[in-house]
Amino acid sequence: MKSGNRNNLFIFTIIVCLLYGAAPAAVFNIREFGAAGNGVDPDTGPIQAAIDAAGEKGGTVLVPAGIYLTGSLDMRSHVELHLETGAVLLGSTRISDYRPHKPALPSYNDLFLRYSLLYGENLENISVTGGGTIDGQGGAFRITTNKKPDRYKDRPFILRFVACKDVRVEGVRMRNSAMWMQHYFACENVRIAGISVFNHCNKNNDMIDIDGCKNVIISDCFGDTDDDALTLKSTSGLITEDVTVSNCILSSHCNAIKLGTESHGGFRNIVISDIVVKPSAHPTHIYGFPAGISGITLTMVDGGILDGVKISNIQIDGPRVPIFMRLGDRGRVYRENMPRPGVGIFRNVTISNVSATGADSTGCSITGLPGHPVENVTLSGIRIRFRGTGNYLPADHPVPELPSEYPESTMFGSLPAYGFYIRHGDNIRVSDLELICDKGDPRTALICSDLKDLEIGGLRIKNAGNQNPVIVLDQIRRAVITNARIPGAGALFAEVTGDSTDRILITGNYMYGFPQMVRIGTKVDSAAVKVENNY
Repeated sequence: MKSGNRNNLFIFTIIVCLLYGAAPAAVFNIREFGAAGNGVDPDTGPIQAAIDAAGEKGGTVLVPAGIYLTGSLDMRSHVELHLETGAVLLGSTRISDYRPHKPALPSYNDLFLRYSLLYGENLENISVTGGGTIDGQGGAFRITTNKKPDRYKDRPFILRFVACKDVRVEGVRMRNSAMWMQHYFACENVRIAGISVFNHCNKNNDMIDIDGCKNVIISDCFGDTDDDALTLKSTSGLITEDVTVSNCILSSHCNAIKLGTESHGGFRNIVISDIVVKPSAHPTHIYGFPAGISGITLTMVDGGILDGVKISNIQIDGPRVPIFMRLGDRGRVYRENMPRPGVGIFRNVTISNVSATGADSTGCSITGLPGHPVENVTLSGIRIRFRGTGNYLPADHPVPELPSEYPESTMFGSLPAYGFYIRHGDNIRVSDLELICDKGDPRTALICSDLKDLEIGGLRIKNAGNQNPVIVLDQIRRAVITNARIPGAGALFAEVTGDSTDRILITGNYMYGFPQMVRIGTKVDSAAVKVENNY
């Protein structure tokens, strides 16, 4: 909906209420409380006075066209802050104009998050709406140290709501936060729609962070950020759950769609669909790469549980790694003297109907840890076009476990599989996967290691390498490989290795020109592999 139409709808609602006898919400115009709106004289006091007045009985705080210089503002329950088109809330560049807040609920954020332009805690029925703009002028808060957590402390968020219920943010434009743009922590019943975010003025410039919240709907949003765009976190013991995201266009120099990195409570019942990921319009980057690090990143490294994530209908252009999933063991704590969390749980993930272009030579990966597999992961309808060509690596090139490292899709360097490297998993399903290398690549397309119950159906490879097998199955217990259609660009379709490998069926595949279909390693029991009805 266009911003002018939103304002018309706001006026129309008041008229309808008057005609049909319903009392409209009281309107508190900040100009009537003394706001100058010239962008020079501070308007913090008048704006806060209007919010406080509206909070006494409930109502709408109206911000008309103008530029309103302000420091910290505290929201109140039953208040809608409505920014008309042409209205700008301009964040002060003096840290002394911001009040510190430390939520009652402890989280990892307590180490470094202190200031916000707009803050609310333990509130209900709050809204930020309209066609106006909130600009934090975050570039003024330069980082002078790389020491944690000091480098985070004196950079205000634009919006932070904590433990609030019935939250609505619609239509507004958000620009230039000194830190994350907006943080929703431990909130319930959150609706975010039609917002536009541009955040490229400082480090840690996330678009949106949903943290330990439940019942969240995000739709029809635009985001272009230096750091992560759509970001779901769990920085406390609270799980982020029952979240749907749809119909958004995202750009990031880092990760466009990300669950983690903080994952103490975890994630449950997350549905993300109909997303376009494209390169940022901003020419320079602070973190990451010009076209982004990853399209989809799911990480669990601080304990917790990831259970029930469904991602579908995603168009990705630019990021180096389209898909990355990681179960690790960083084990970071979020409050003093708490025990170190153990390895978390990563299960029940479905990613379908994804088309990606511009991927580099890193390779996608899905990795658990020894004794801690990722479970019940399904990929279907995935088409990835890689730029190629990566350097040759043998299929048995060692990939370190790195259990405690920060989880990033580039953490292993270039993988020995240019397509997917899948390790430490249980019940992995891959169907209708197409991998294309524009310039070819000498590496293996797909490496599967230490997996139980693996199915690969409908694999398509174009410009396969000629120095490695197309598929490597290592230490696999129970697998079916079927319906692959691959023109023979190399000497070998599949290699099966590992002394614990058992019950492998390779059947119904259509090959063209492979001198050898399958090579079985010396440690594999010959009865463990069955190859039949391949053409």
